[in-house]
Amino acid sequence: MNHASPSPSPSGSITRVGGIEVGHFTDPRRPTGCSVVIVRGGAVAGVDVRGAAPGTRETDLLHPSNLVDRAHAVLLAGGSAWGLDAAAGVMRWLEEQQIGLEVGFGRVPIVPAAVLFDLPVGDASIRPDAQAGYQACLAAGGQAPAEGNVGAGAGALVGKVFGLARAMRGGIGSASVTLDGITVGALIACNALGDVIDPDTGQVIAGARTADGRSLLNIRQAILAGDSPRPLLAGTNTTIGVIATDAILTKAQAHRLAQVAHDGLARSINPVHTLSDGDALFTLGTGRAGKTTGMMVLGTLAAEVTARAVVRAIRAARSASSGGLHWPAACDL
Repeated sequence: MNHASPSPSPSGSITRVGGIEVGHFTDPRRPTGCSVVIVRGGAVAGVDVRGAAPGTRETDLLHPSNLVDRAHAVLLAGGSAWGLDAAAGVMRWLEEQQIGLEVGFGRVPIVPAAVLFDLPVGDASIRPDAQAGYQACLAAGGQAPAEGNVGAGAGALVGKVFGLARAMRGGIGSASVTLDGITVGALIACNALGDVIDPDTGQVIAGARTADGRSLLNIRQAILAGDSPRPLLAGTNTTIGVIATDAILTKAQAHRLAQVAHDGLARSINPVHTLSDGDALFTLGTGRAGKTTGMMVLGTLAAEVTARAVVRAIRAARSASSGGLHWPAACDL
């Protein structure tokens, strides 16, 4: 199996948002891993789950009508539902740093999480666990995070509508935009069922390949032409991510921002939010900018950086082989 050559994002990343740190853990035994976004002082948090087969933790807590309004970290992990175990390691690290919600008997770190299904790539019995989450925290910092097949994107694939044999490599990517002193950034792990599209050109850059494997098929056009997708198990795909801003947000605004950020997925993935995907996006508002701006602007930036991060994930990915199958990356085609 080939591994990624991680590269930082020169055009902006989620760590340009004040108060945000990112760490990856990539398991050397097979392509899988986890990624953590840490906010030591806590951040107003929201979430929106659009996929029909999610693997998540602490999402109900983030609903605007519920009590806790701040999270201290968000975990993104491979390993399907088993990968949620990595959140325990994140909690342990945060507790050691005395970061969490004060409850009178100690501090409880609030760590929402989401997972993607990367079991086809390598030994499926190897999944991120609590130690993986802890190691991701140890690696966290304010530098631009590595992209491609690292962390939660290590085992990602895209374009599985017509079967795994015709899929390609997914990955994890980051992007940010700063406008009038406010920054919005995204970290997205793309393991989508559908094709990935560059919104600036409208071109498919990775996804399902033709039967000979040599070129891109274009899922939307194939389905419209009458090609039948292959049956897939629910939850065997998923795009998950975190959108962060240093603007001041209320919990209701954080929730709305997560909803609008999914527009970025719709621009860069087709089909998206399917019965076989567990798409989930979290938002974090650190308030470090000391001001806010209208939700129209914030929503526009959130969707933009989400789409850009998806494209960056795919462009940084590298090919892999497992079980007699070979998955090329966008750079190979």
